[in-house]
Amino acid sequence: MFVVKDDKLPTLFDFLFVLAALLNATGWVWNLFGMPGPYDEMVHGYTTFAITLALSFLVYSSMLNIFRNHTILYLVTIISFGIAIGALWEVTEWSAGKILNTQVIESLDDTIIDLIMDSLGAVLAALISLWALREWISRRELVSY
Repeated sequence: MFVVKDDKLPTLFDFLFVLAALLNATGWVWNLFGMPGPYDEMVHGYTTFAITLALSFLVYSSMLNIFRNHTILYLVTIISFGIAIGALWEVTEWSAGKILNTQVIESLDDTIIDLIMDSLGAVLAALISLWALREWISRRELVSY
């Protein structure tokens, strides 16, 4: 979906998305997700952040004027969107473990920590998205005067 809609996003989103893909690929190739340390958690948070931020602009760009006066609704919507992405990713990890008969998820604690990091990434994406929305609106108002 990202590749198809790529022309509708600023170049910064290309960079964020490619970096997320590289971090995930690096983790799988060199088994960094199974190693001690915060790599898995950081990649979960960052990937959810990058995807949520990009998709928030794609999905909600036509509704930005509606959200303009509803800050809390906007934040809750974007955060919920990101948390849902993280939950779907965890279901995908669990399914891959069952289908491939390998241990993808280490424990329930690992899953919960991943969901917490996904949620933090979603919150950061929502806050940045809100900031960008306000900048976009203020620029449009300056141009209209």
